[in-house]
Parts: sequence; structure tokens; C-alpha cells
Amino acid sequence: MRSVVEPLEGNKVKLSIEVDEQEFEKDIDAAFRKIAREVRIPGFRPGKAPRRILENRLGKESGRAEALREALPSYYSKAVRDNEVDVVAPPEIDITAGEKSGGVTFDAVVEVRPHLHLAGYGGLRVVVPSPVVTDEDIDAQVDRLRGNFGELTVVDRPARDGDFLTIDVHGDRAGEPVSGLTTDDFLYELGSGTVLAELDENLCGAKVGDILAFDADLPGDDPVKLRVLVKETKEKVLPPVTDEWASEASEFDSVEELRADISHRMGLVKRVQSTLSLRNATVEALVELVDADAPASLIDAEVERRLHDLNHRLESQGANIGKYLEATGQTADQLVGSYREGSIASVKADLALRAVAEAEKIEPTDQEIDEEIDRLAASNNMKPAELRRSLDRADQMPAVRSEWKKSKALEWLLEHVEIVDADGQPIDRALLEPDPNTPDAYDPEAEGPNSETSAEDPSDSQDQETGEP
Repeated sequence: MRSVVEPLEGNKVKLSIEVDEQEFEKDIDAAFRKIAREVRIPGFRPGKAPRRILENRLGKESGRAEALREALPSYYSKAVRDNEVDVVAPPEIDITAGEKSGGVTFDAVVEVRPHLHLAGYGGLRVVVPSPVVTDEDIDAQVDRLRGNFGELTVVDRPARDGDFLTIDVHGDRAGEPVSGLTTDDFLYELGSGTVLAELDENLCGAKVGDILAFDADLPGDDPVKLRVLVKETKEKVLPPVTDEWASEASEFDSVEELRADISHRMGLVKRVQSTLSLRNATVEALVELVDADAPASLIDAEVERRLHDLNHRLESQGANIGKYLEATGQTADQLVGSYREGSIASVKADLALRAVAEAEKIEPTDQEIDEEIDRLAASNNMKPAELRRSLDRADQMPAVRSEWKKSKALEWLLEHVEIVDADGQPIDRALLEPDPNTPDAYDPEAEGPNSETSAEDPSDSQDQETGEP
């Protein structure tokens, strides 16, 4: 078999494939053996009728037609592998010779993954939450803890956020009471937003004895008319921050020890949040550099992958997409549309990371691929040799190499991106490293760019399998 590749417009190539007559005769023999198993010829057991008998009974063209149907996909796949064509959609096959006799030649026009040329990826600047724990952060956490020990005290002043109001609420729509909005002696924390936004807006500044009447928007044709009587206003008085309070409220004997523990714990959380934000912000900034449209075939494939993942998760919970749509009040088109925007970003991130890997000449060694196979095998409870055989049979080793290169491209970007906080101040990269004194601290880097912990990471776009006719 011989094959050549010709670039075409529209991000496509044409594979011209030629199979000589002697080679294709083997496929015709195989086709007749298959036919022999499927038809009954008097005097012969199934599968035992010789080719010449089948040719006489069914015609020579039947074996050739079956051989073309069975063998062309294999020749096409071999040409794709031999020429390292990165296809992203099924091909359009056109047999140019050999349908009746002789050798076979055919053309396969197929869409390929585009190669981007990114400018500016080495000078990305991203904003992430500061990993530094401030005194204000600690004070806020201490105040939240104090809130658990606060006491409500009656006050005689206009109500303000944080106060607890005892109110009678009566809501009606078209003269009928509204369930859940008609009650007496209801204790409500002003500013909590747990009932209606209009309730907070009207109660702010109210005094005991005030009767408030206003409308609220709720699902339905008519607004809900509310009538609220303010019966009592209380404020929460927090205990003083003393060592005695600290020993009562925590496992520590002093405020200093309590604040130190809060600082340590918040530091761990902030470090993780900042690290994850760095990864996501870097990918988002990289996507912004992509000015080309993402191929529709890749977008559709990514949407399909996400829908498949959703269906798999639902099935594990005894549900399905139909029930999910009913519960969320969506149509199938709305669900697909909600996935499309994220899929576009995912495809662009995939293409951009490949472009970075190509520009920086990121290539794995055989040892690094072996280590990647070992890692994948361990995560799938398989032996490395078993996994490698499975990947080879499915022709997925190129995808393993691609995923490795994209992972290393993201690592390269994370090492070179400029990191600033919300105020534009540089962030020390060392502050984002895992705390060596906390062995069980979560390390996002250990998961890799396409792990479940970053499932919404736009770079999580899978290699597409070779399309076959």
C-alpha cells in the first residue's frame, strides 16, 4: 500500500491511497471466506464452500464489493498512522479505481486538527486571589466564632443589617394568602437575604411598631402584596476577645494561640485557592490569544463528551438525562446550548496548549512515556504492560503523548506567567507552593491538568479518535 497527503483549504487534507492488485486479492479471499460463513451452499457445510463455487453462484463482484467495504477502513487507518495525520472527523471516501477489477485506489478527504501560531503566550499576566492571610482575615474569622456565643439584646433604634427582628408577615396574591409568606412572630436576621430581597430593603431603618406595605416579585402572573409589622428589634452582642473566651470557644488557652491556628488553616486554604485560580486564569488568558474559530467538529465532539459524562453520572445515581431535564426545567436544546460555550473554550485551550508544546519543542522521552503509562495504570488498577497493550490495540498511544505534552505545556506556562493580586501587586511564587510542614495538605499539582479536580478546566479536551468511513 502507498499513500500521499495533499493539503486542502478549510483545514482539510486529501489522503490518496493505492493498493496493488496482489495485495487486494488477499482481501477478496478474506471477503469470500466471510461470505461462505453467511450463506448456505448445497453440498457444503457453512464456511466450507470454496471461492470458485461462491463466484459462480454469487458473482465475482460480490467478493470485491465485500472486500472494499471491509478493507478500505483498515487501509485508511494505516495511511493516517503512516503519515501522522491528526484527524478530527470521519473522512469522505471516493474510490477512483478498482471497483470492478485490478488494484484499488481511493481518496479520503478529512478534516484535521488545526495548528495554531500563538503570539504573546510567553508574556501572560494573570490576577489571582492573594494567598497572604491578613489581620483583617483573622479578625473576620474570630468575629464569626464570636457570633456563635453572642447574645441578643433588645434595642430601641432603627433596624440595621445584622439585627434580629420579630415580625408578623402577611402575604397575599389576588386576595389569597401565600404559603410561606404568612406567619406571626417570625425572627428574621436583617440583611441575610434568606426570604426576599424586598423584605431586607423595606425593613432597613424600620422601628418597632412600623407597619410596612410593599409588593414583591415572585414567579406568577401577579406580584405578592406584603404587609409587615415590626414587633421587636434585637442586636447581637458579641463577647469580648479574651483568653477566657478563647479557652471556652476553642481548644486553645489564649487568643494568641487561637489566632495563630486560624492563620495557619486559612493559609492552607488560600494557598490551594490561589493555586487553582492560577491554573484556571492561565488557561483563560491563553484562550484569549486564540483569534481563530474552533472547528465545529471538535466543538460538537466536546459537547457530546460532556453529555456522555453527565449521563454516566446520572445513571450511577439511578437517574437519566430525561429526569434531569424535567428536574431542572430545561429542554434538550437548552442543555446542549449550556455546554456549548464551555466546549468552545475547552477546544481553544486544547489547541493553544498544543501550540505552546510545539513552539517550545516539548517532547517526551521513552522513559517519560513509560512513567506516564505507569501512572495511568496505577490510577486504573491495571498492570502497565496490560494498559500499554490496550492502548496500542486502540491506537491511543499518540493521544497519551499529546496529553503528556499538553500537561508539560501548562507547567511551562505556570512557570513563566506573571502573577499579581487584585491590586496589581506581584505575588511571590513561593507562597503558592505546598506547605512542607503539612504532609496532608492538598497539592493541586499532583492531580494533573485533566484530573477530576479541574473538571471545568477549559484545557480538559480529549484527543479525538481516528474517524473511519
